[in-house]
Amino acid sequence: MPRRYPPEFRRKVLDLVAAGRPIAQIDHDLDISDQTIYSWRRQELIDTGQLPGITSTDHAELVAARRRIAELETGLAITRRPMSY
Repeated sequence: MPRRYPPEFRRKVLDLVAAGRPIAQIDHDLDISDQTIYSWRRQELIDTGQLPGITSTDHAELVAARRRIAELETGLAITRRPMSY
């Protein structure tokens, strides 16, 4: 499972990238994957409208909606079960 980083840490890393610090140096100093940094940077560009794609907010809403749909489908399946006496 991928390691989760706090949003504050992610923001600080992206600030370092924006300040011109080389990604290779950041990943070495902070012991995180360069691919993680590139992914964060790409998502930031999407979130700010500079690249097309699903924003973080939209993604969170989709996840919540899918979770709710799964809950409702489970409830519906339970109510549709034949009752045994």
